[in-house]
Amino acid sequence: MAQNSSRAAGRHFLQIPGPTPVPDRVLRAMDTPVIDHRGPEFSKMAKKALEGIKTIFKTANPVVIYTATGTGAWEGALVNTLSPGDRVLMVETGQFATLWKKMAEKLGLKPEFIETDWRVGADPNLIEAYLKKDTGKEIKAVCVLHNETSTGCASPIAEIRKAIDAAGHPALLMVDTISSLASMDYRHDEWGVDVAVGGAQKGLMLPPGMSFNALSPKALDAYKTAKLPKSFFDWEEMLNMNKVGFFPYTPATLMLGGLNEGIAMLHEEGLDNVFARHDRLAEGVRRAVRHWDLEIICRDPKYYSSTITAILMPEGHDGDAFRSLALDTFNISYGASFGRFAGKMFRIGHLGDTNDATIIGALAATEMALSLAGVPHKKGGVQAAMDYFISQHAAPVRVAAE
Repeated sequence: MAQNSSRAAGRHFLQIPGPTPVPDRVLRAMDTPVIDHRGPEFSKMAKKALEGIKTIFKTANPVVIYTATGTGAWEGALVNTLSPGDRVLMVETGQFATLWKKMAEKLGLKPEFIETDWRVGADPNLIEAYLKKDTGKEIKAVCVLHNETSTGCASPIAEIRKAIDAAGHPALLMVDTISSLASMDYRHDEWGVDVAVGGAQKGLMLPPGMSFNALSPKALDAYKTAKLPKSFFDWEEMLNMNKVGFFPYTPATLMLGGLNEGIAMLHEEGLDNVFARHDRLAEGVRRAVRHWDLEIICRDPKYYSSTITAILMPEGHDGDAFRSLALDTFNISYGASFGRFAGKMFRIGHLGDTNDATIIGALAATEMALSLAGVPHKKGGVQAAMDYFISQHAAPVRVAAE
């Protein structure tokens, strides 16, 4: 007689857009005895992490490392640069942009939202036009997400910087890179970003619990006059202690070792190769989705994300019920649905320490789940992705020797 079992054989396909699977090398780097966070061994490790993370943000300026999730780094960005009642311009790209706005309201700021249908990234032209109307230069910051994790829509940060400059506006540019950092090209200094928010649990391949603020000289100047209350997230205390390799409070000691290993892995592959890999995997997923005759939430290809694809369910089919069926049957997890698309979509993450074969496995599980769920689709999406990957890896034709 068969017995019920709670164990699922084989690997779990964690296809949420973060946290992503933690590589063995990173796990081993964290599998060490805890050391004194005021001792010389720790100082050496921390200085290495503080310098190394700059190479990922592509900045020569300081990067603050918090023992907190990305939400904490959002707060750090706002409280260190702004004062009660300051106006802040944000763009409604999706659920996480909305949450950042709600945080700003709770902190006593006055966020103003450029509304969208959640199916595009931030439009530089709309930002420029909005700022030009602010003749009194009262807006103190523009806050956008480089990659909106809830919808799979990316925003052109370099163009947004140009739009702010074209408007002749002094507002700070703050950018959430949580689901793009170390997966999509991001250039903090070159693009003129003032504060970047990052998290360790996605492209950097660590567990949740570590986040970042990459700074600019302009942001550090803004700190001097910012009047919002701050304690845990105070930049000055962090930067002063960081100079000697320490933190003003007990940091995530083991995760700093894992961060150093993750950064080393990224540079061994080469950042440009990392970005190209994510671009390739994303396009393979989109080709499968289009072949299935399903609709991608991001409706304009110029805003396509390279780390997450959100897929709209056909009318009459529930996205959360589909996710549950796929998990129970094929041991695969997709990203949940939010806000105006609650129950209407599911999200496939294709970021972090992943490759073509893993994504093909995830797409195969997805196509089987679509069939079991009775979701109308055209079979062969997995093959469409395979054909694309093959074309990207195909070697030049060799003429056989006589």
